[in-house]
Amino acid sequence: MKIYESAENYLETIFVLQKKHGVVRSIDIATELSVSKPSVSVAMKNLRNNGYIEMDEDGHITLLEQGYEIATKMYERHTLLTRWLTNLGIDPAIAAEDACKIEHVISEATFEALKNHANQYGSDL
Repeated sequence: MKIYESAENYLETIFVLQKKHGVVRSIDIATELSVSKPSVSVAMKNLRNNGYIEMDEDGHITLLEQGYEIATKMYERHTLLTRWLTNLGIDPAIAAEDACKIEHVISEATFEALKNHANQYGSDL
C-alpha cells in the first residue's frame, strides 16, 4: 500500500513525541506540526483505519507495528540527512526543513549508499 508523505510526517511526529513525552495526544501533534486539530483528527482516523496507530479511550495515540516501521524509517532518514546537510555548511534550521522534504522522495538505494558512506567515515556525517 502506498502511504502518502503527510501520513509519513504524522507517523514520524508521533514517534518523536513518544520519545520526548511518552504519551501522545492529537493536540500535541497539532502543536508540533502547526496544523489544526480537525486536520489531525482526520489524519488520525485514516491512520487508525489503515492499521498504523491505535488510540485509547483517553485519546493517547500509540504506533502499531506497521506505523512504527514507517516512523522509524522516516526518522532515520530525517536525522541522517539533517546531519549531512548541516555538515555541508547548511544552516541547521534549513537543513532540517530540506531533510524533511528529501526523506520522502529519496530512493532506498540512494539512502542506503548515504548511510554506508556515513558509517564508513564515522558518525560525523
